[in-house]
Amino acid sequence: MPGRNVVVVGTQWGDEGKGKIVDWMTDHAQGVVRFQGGHNAGHTLVIAGRKTALQLIPSGVMREGVACYIGNGVVVDPAHMLGEIGRIEALAIDVRSRLFLSEACPLILPFHVELDRVREGRRESSGSGKIGTTGKGIGPAYEDKVARRALRVQDLKHPARFEAKLRELVELHNTELAYLGGAALDWQPMLAEAMQAAEQLRPLMADVGYRLHQAHAAGQNLLFEGAQGTLLDIDHGTYPYVTSSNCVAGNAAAGSGVGPGMLHYVLGITKAYTTRVGGGPFPTELDIDTAGGVGHHLSTVGQERGTVTGRARRCGWLDAAALKRSIIINGVSGLCITKLDVLDGLPEINICTGYQLGDRVLDVLPMDADEIAACVPIYETLPGWSDTTAGLTNWEQLPAKAKRYLERMQALIGAPIDMVSTGPDRVHTILLRHPFRA
Repeated sequence: MPGRNVVVVGTQWGDEGKGKIVDWMTDHAQGVVRFQGGHNAGHTLVIAGRKTALQLIPSGVMREGVACYIGNGVVVDPAHMLGEIGRIEALAIDVRSRLFLSEACPLILPFHVELDRVREGRRESSGSGKIGTTGKGIGPAYEDKVARRALRVQDLKHPARFEAKLRELVELHNTELAYLGGAALDWQPMLAEAMQAAEQLRPLMADVGYRLHQAHAAGQNLLFEGAQGTLLDIDHGTYPYVTSSNCVAGNAAAGSGVGPGMLHYVLGITKAYTTRVGGGPFPTELDIDTAGGVGHHLSTVGQERGTVTGRARRCGWLDAAALKRSIIINGVSGLCITKLDVLDGLPEINICTGYQLGDRVLDVLPMDADEIAACVPIYETLPGWSDTTAGLTNWEQLPAKAKRYLERMQALIGAPIDMVSTGPDRVHTILLRHPFRA
């Protein structure tokens, strides 16, 4: 009998806590698949009090015996990947025997990173506004993919072919770097480093799409792990303040090489409030710098700093109108609410139910970033609770006002809450309906 497969996606601007939930659900999965993004993701896991931050390797790596797949929709920096493998292996965790890397993944190379850095600096100095990229070369690597000139993992198996394509790419990108005021790069050190990495990456290369097909047919359950969040999606996010890939559930098929019929349940991860890293509109944003304010509470109690960038995350009230957009785009089957415990102790809690935009009232997030920036949030106020929710594992243990908040959220966004995370550790989870059994 074929297995059952679940897609996990962020429904906000990323940083919703996807890594913990993927790790938690791997007790019912035999494989975890990354299908987009690169090492601009930051998935933090806390297991028995030990914190581990993953960027590229699927979160299932922390569960013994779970296969980890990196699909063709991911862009891969070979140096970073090998470094991350080494850091995990230093924890006495086997990685290489169960990690499968799609040969079709585009490579991130040093000129991509330099282009990312120089372009962002140029935007800042010109006053046009920074996009807020992580500076990892993700965007330029996807540009090469779409332009059909990217070097891919499979090219590492053919040194002569790799060298010829590399020389052309370096020449092309050096022209842009010179125009932007950056320094030209030498292709020869890149070639030497890539060929050295190739020796270690070759045993990991695989036809990931076919392997997933075989695993599914054999009855294995698979978990497809998204990175970033829906509102950062290149097509459906707050463009141009977005990432360079499709973060939505539909891309789990294209980004891993399986058919959409293999995706049975979509779990949307939603923070109990809202955060954002980098530039772009944020209707419910609060001041995080003034001590005693709600924004400062969310920032400090929630320890809101980017896993990858270390930048302070912008914080604000829950935006149900934005979530409604995410629910529709992803076809969310159920929600997991994370960081509920951060709201403990607040006397009142606001939920944005829609926006005033000029003379219009909207009940869903607009598509245009300038319109979003002009939106005035419409709030509904609910009473807060004083009892702690931290570490609770049963719905009935929740304070009555916390339950009311969650139930109102569920009604506003039109999707059921199936899980609630009440702390960072794997066990700090309330389960109402299991995605692999729903």
